[in-house]
Amino acid sequence: MTTGNTTGNLTDRARQAGHQAQHSDWLDKAARVGLVAYAVIYLLVGWLCVQLALGDHEGRPSSTGALRELTQQPFGDVLVWAVIVGMFLLVLWKGLEALLGHRDETDSGKRTRKRVASAFKAVLYAAVAISGVGVATHSSSSGGKGGSSSTTWTATVMDWPGGQLIIAAVGLAIIGYGGYQVWTAWTEKFAEKLDAEGRSGQSGRAYLAFGKAGYTAKGLAIGLVGGLFVYAAVTHDAQKSGGLDQALLTVLRQPYGPVLLGLIGLGLACYGLFTLARARHLSR
Repeated sequence: MTTGNTTGNLTDRARQAGHQAQHSDWLDKAARVGLVAYAVIYLLVGWLCVQLALGDHEGRPSSTGALRELTQQPFGDVLVWAVIVGMFLLVLWKGLEALLGHRDETDSGKRTRKRVASAFKAVLYAAVAISGVGVATHSSSSGGKGGSSSTTWTATVMDWPGGQLIIAAVGLAIIGYGGYQVWTAWTEKFAEKLDAEGRSGQSGRAYLAFGKAGYTAKGLAIGLVGGLFVYAAVTHDAQKSGGLDQALLTVLRQPYGPVLLGLIGLGLACYGLFTLARARHLSR
């Protein structure tokens, strides 16, 4: 009986600590700083897309390419480390949500789905932060034409029994996530991420326009990445897979590619602007 009471007290304390952390001012500030860092990355990716569409092939339109671009600016190394810290703050925020958050949801199934989504985002943010550390310490690849990390692991999985099916399933899952981003754009579900002030007035209408364009472009870009994985599985050629930069380069090679890539770049920049608005008008 004593053991049961002790366990119950520890559980109650953990829940209370989680609730306090989720509603603390320091986590709110950490989330805002992290969102600014994330916005910077998308603004740079959008800029690199537009540059590529205009014929400048120096940069690579990806999060790693954006961070490399940042190193070329005055105080670039300091700026990259600032972005890395911001990304790790996002990992902390979403990690706490995954473990202790979404307690306002009375439906346990919906609460679980939201926690899984938070965990997924924490992993994505961690991947960006870790790639940033590689850029900051000059230990990441130079972005040449050698095989990318996605190509390497795709080739490894492809050799497993049923490897093609696994890669195809990964590709379809990525396409599904991209489709969800587009659905989020056109239902304006992203508006929930802004507080009431951020959704009102002329500035609110501008933020919503940025969000609609941004989530649409982000969804299309993600869907293209998934398409590359499916194509790699169908052709049994790992070299056909790739990350965001490879997907956008594929767009560039299509009819009217520069125009399409330029529009996607502008859309991704809009996503960056919406993320800045979210940092100012955070609703969580």
